[in-house]
Amino acid sequence: MSTPAGGTVGQRRWYYPALATPGIVWLLLLFIMPFYAIAAVAFGTRDQIFALPIPAWNPLEWQFETFSETARELFASGGLQAQFTRTLLYVGTSVVLCLLVGYPVAYYIARYGGRIKVLLLTLMIAPFWMSYLMRMLAWVNLLSVKPDDPGLVNRLLLLTPFVHDPIAWNSGTVSNMTVILGLVYGYIPFFILPLYAALDRIDRSQLEASRDMGASPASTFWRVTLPLSKQGILAGAVIITLPMFGDYYTPNLMTASPENTMIGNAIDLALQGGQGTQPKGAGLTLLLSAFIGALMIYYLVSVSRAAKEAQR
Repeated sequence: MSTPAGGTVGQRRWYYPALATPGIVWLLLLFIMPFYAIAAVAFGTRDQIFALPIPAWNPLEWQFETFSETARELFASGGLQAQFTRTLLYVGTSVVLCLLVGYPVAYYIARYGGRIKVLLLTLMIAPFWMSYLMRMLAWVNLLSVKPDDPGLVNRLLLLTPFVHDPIAWNSGTVSNMTVILGLVYGYIPFFILPLYAALDRIDRSQLEASRDMGASPASTFWRVTLPLSKQGILAGAVIITLPMFGDYYTPNLMTASPENTMIGNAIDLALQGGQGTQPKGAGLTLLLSAFIGALMIYYLVSVSRAAKEAQR
């Protein structure tokens, strides 16, 4: 018996699993094993003399005292809770700003890009061919305030009637907004691309049918375009949210204020620090992974529901 793609049924049974084997091996080597190593450190012990972490590779030997202390510290009032709450605020605000800025861009390219769609997409992602570190350092120089130089951004703002004194972007009360703007600038292309793909796949006949039934352009957008692009919005939000939660270098580069540190900075400090703080950092990594995993489950459930509704 032959399959439509050629070959016997038996050949087809092993053909596609064989194609997936390299990806599965790659996943095991670069995700499952490192993740298990983090768990072994989080649930391990410490050396009594040098306070170095001793991983517990056998799950039967795992100890949860340090992990429980880390979880209590994360949800109790204190430094870790403040950093986690700040991370939620920064990431949530950044995602909203990415939506407000990125949706019009994706919509314009998908609907009015025409023959220059590829050119517009290329111009949008061209700056991101440069190192992330270099781009952030460029923004630091643009926003920095020196005794003899308020910085290029401040010079432009001082020309307006709304700003009279140079703004201390890298410190002070507005430094949190500097971190948020850095996150938006760093991740917004990864939000626009899946959103553009979703908008570009919308059948024009559905939009024309809405207008034929008397709906205005605004009503067509709110009742047809926006609901049909929901999966693109959700996909873009998930893609940028996951790395934002673990981001620690953007706050370090954009501002030196300890009041703007995120949970990623706490993990980096614990893993790079001494005195046996590595199990704490590993525990924070597991807790953050669990939180992000919940977001991924919500995304997968939403995609599954949307697929079922589309089949009806």
